[in-house]
Amino acid sequence: MSTLPVYETLELELAGGIATLWLNRPDSRNALNLRMCHELTAACEALDANDAVRVVVLRARGVAFCAGADLKERQGMSAADMVARRVDGFTAYAALEALSKPLVAAVHGAAFGSGCEIAGACDFVLATTQAAFKYPEVGWGTVGATQRLPRIVGRRMAKELLFTGRTIDAQEALQLGLVNHVYEPEAFDAAVAGMVERIAAANPLTVQLTKQSIDDGLDTTREGAMAIELLAIQRNLRHSDWRQAIAGFGKEKRDAAS
Repeated sequence: MSTLPVYETLELELAGGIATLWLNRPDSRNALNLRMCHELTAACEALDANDAVRVVVLRARGVAFCAGADLKERQGMSAADMVARRVDGFTAYAALEALSKPLVAAVHGAAFGSGCEIAGACDFVLATTQAAFKYPEVGWGTVGATQRLPRIVGRRMAKELLFTGRTIDAQEALQLGLVNHVYEPEAFDAAVAGMVERIAAANPLTVQLTKQSIDDGLDTTREGAMAIELLAIQRNLRHSDWRQAIAGFGKEKRDAAS
């Protein structure tokens, strides 16, 4: 892909195999509207098709990561309209989750409602100490976030977070497994860059097969998961230069010993 697509609610950058996908509605605290749903889906398709992309970072412009769904556009909707709008949101989350390239969320500020779903659809999350997470669906009289959240934090904690809608700070999010690492704001950009650069330096096929094996394996039996991994190993052996990698590892050990 010679030219990166241009979006209304997103911004896409690519350098050194690292794609940065920015939520770009800062005046609305990156609230998820219908246009953003459609553009997230389209962006994932474009990123999957771009062989130059090795890893994707999902970030946000402005003071918040994503303050939730854009409630202004829901005013005057019928029940059927609401269902259709929720389906568009589900489609966007599913597109993020299905991206074959590793996808890292870098969260600062508020990640509420749809923001939690967007982050939860990524492979893992890095956050600043100023990040905050909240699942307000029950308080709004609606149902949501009932599938990814319990798979991340467990059944009982998911029920607590959804029933109460309380706000979780970055440190509690770390303890619950919602985020992998928490950094001070001034160290955040360097930490994110270091993480994704390391991923980008790995063999892209091996990373993609590892991601696929984990995701598909967790949805089946232990025996089925082993079959999934074996198929991934066979494909990796056919299409990656594993002999050269092993030779290089051996040389590093000999150099370190000398």
